[in-house]
Amino acid sequence: MNLGDLGTEARNPRSVGLDAMDTVQVLELMNDEDRTVAVAVRHALPEIAKAVDLIADSLGSGGRLIYLGAGTSGRLGLLDAVECPPTFDTDPGQVTALLAGGEGAFVEAVEGAEDDVETAAADVDGLGVGPHDTVVGIAASGRTPYVIGGLRRARERGAHTVALACNTGSLIGREARVAIEVATGPEVLTGSTRLKAGTAQKMVCNMLSTAAMVRIGKTYGNFMVDMRPTNAKLVDRARRIVAAATEVDEITAATALERAGGRTKVAVVMLLAGVDVDRAERLLEVGGGSVSTAVADRAS
Repeated sequence: MNLGDLGTEARNPRSVGLDAMDTVQVLELMNDEDRTVAVAVRHALPEIAKAVDLIADSLGSGGRLIYLGAGTSGRLGLLDAVECPPTFDTDPGQVTALLAGGEGAFVEAVEGAEDDVETAAADVDGLGVGPHDTVVGIAASGRTPYVIGGLRRARERGAHTVALACNTGSLIGREARVAIEVATGPEVLTGSTRLKAGTAQKMVCNMLSTAAMVRIGKTYGNFMVDMRPTNAKLVDRARRIVAAATEVDEITAATALERAGGRTKVAVVMLLAGVDVDRAERLLEVGGGSVSTAVADRAS
């Protein structure tokens, strides 16, 4: 399919008079268009769920979630990756990203990088992608050569592969085990896929990483009990999480956190199971890192 034939490249009939609209009209139109994105993402939930299960399987077996993309799509993958260590206490390499043109392309466009199939394969090789990893290739158009080449190489190396596109029948979808295709349609500004398509990609990336982390025990209820309290705001949040999760006052929570060396999850298990630090650590280890399992094992 030619680029001009794609839904994301079509002219939006609702915005043909964009330059004649006043500011409020432009914003109302953009807001109305953005409201359609969540609906489009919902239609793709069955495939998103399959991808989450693959990612959870990878992370649970010591593998990685690796995003792969170019331009805005690649930057959104990298953005999701860098948020995982502070939110879920993951190793920086456990959720990572390959961006066409290298990390420098995050702040400055590298012309032609997205068309380089061979570099994509070399990047995948350089990261040592293997059977325990899941590679998520992201391209709004669904036809970016860098993403096609990267997914193809990842598949050859035995990795789980997922494609995330904003058009149906995508070329990258043909290279992946799971094809997530969120049909976002024409943009308010014709062809500017950093708009609705970018919003959809961010929503899906949020789902992929967050749901996978829930599946591998990185949360307790809706608390991020594996967060890293690395600044004053996060220390305060950790204290409030421990207090709320265990139904104790914040002074008791702060004391438990101090004894746990600032590890929120360990402090929660200490208080819920009524054990010391060493015992809480052992319960979590046996329970695969899940607070619910650790506490249940203590009670049984």
